[in-house]
Amino acid sequence: MRVSSQDITVVALLADPDAPTEIAQRMAQMLPDRLADRSGQGRRFDVEVVSEPFTAGTEDLSTLTRRIKDRGSGEHWDVVVALTDLPLHSYGHKLVVDLSHEHGLALLSLPTLGGFRLQTRARQAVEEAVLSLAGPPATGPEGPAGSQPLRGSFAGRLAPIRPGRIGEEEIADLRYVVSGPRGYLRVLGGMVRANQPWRLVPGLSKALAAALATGAVATVNSTIWTLATSLGTPRLVIAMVGSVALMIGWLIVDANLWHRTDEVSPEASKRAALYNASTIVTVGIGVIVCYAGLMVINLVWALFILNDRVFASTTRTPLHATEYWTLSWFVASVATVGGALGSGLESDEAIRAAAYSKREQERRSLLRDEHGD
Repeated sequence: MRVSSQDITVVALLADPDAPTEIAQRMAQMLPDRLADRSGQGRRFDVEVVSEPFTAGTEDLSTLTRRIKDRGSGEHWDVVVALTDLPLHSYGHKLVVDLSHEHGLALLSLPTLGGFRLQTRARQAVEEAVLSLAGPPATGPEGPAGSQPLRGSFAGRLAPIRPGRIGEEEIADLRYVVSGPRGYLRVLGGMVRANQPWRLVPGLSKALAAALATGAVATVNSTIWTLATSLGTPRLVIAMVGSVALMIGWLIVDANLWHRTDEVSPEASKRAALYNASTIVTVGIGVIVCYAGLMVINLVWALFILNDRVFASTTRTPLHATEYWTLSWFVASVATVGGALGSGLESDEAIRAAAYSKREQERRSLLRDEHGD
């Protein structure tokens, strides 16, 4: 690793666009002081953020690390830490971070940090990587720099992780991967977080318009009044679960969001299962948010439009708070089915844009091109 003059270490955060860049920009404000305090060597740090799609077109670790190496070779950087929101794989495990002490670079896969406290975990991981890369090389019986684990409580903070296998042709000399059920859940949460499922509702404007129109009409329909007041809680729950499941299934099937693989290896099957699980959870969260929003809108609409005497004469039930809530709940289920039908008017590209991050859209587009879909 090169070291700049005057004991200043220049650190570049090479980040994929969108979420990784936003995370890098936020941590760059506090990293210099934190790194200087933790290094304990009187060294100063200068942090730069560079946003560019360095993962475009590939998920191969060797290719990515070489890209990072080539990108930093012509710059004045001492350490390069690359951040991506793509899940990367290494010998059947999910990659957390790759480091090359010889070339002063690190590659960090954000989904393996989980879906919660991502900013803090990412900052901690970057700090540990930079301090390891910027520290003095190990000598003597300990071996080269890459043979030693990262400083601090890296594994403890980001558990469940462990050192991973590195191929002979790779330039990385230290690798951490996640393993086990907890690791799988952490990666799944990170992938869902990267997809930002809350964007699904505003991203599907035609489906949302169809759901709102269906809800508005159903709220003033006397048959719906009678059905809502006659249904018990178990049936209302069944209607809710059924409508949400229908919406999720329709979006996945209609927009071809289901991940398929032509490979027959167990690793490929596990990878496909992880991608499909992230799709179901991402779309599911978005649909549930939509359902909750429809309930609130339907309740407000019912409070404004319904006449208690007309309602009571039709259903023979007084219009109290319970009836407002029951009607809004049932209408939300009906409206969600209407939204599922309305989503057929959306283009596949619009649904993918609402359901996935930019990096994940590019990855899936590349896979479709490779398989000729």
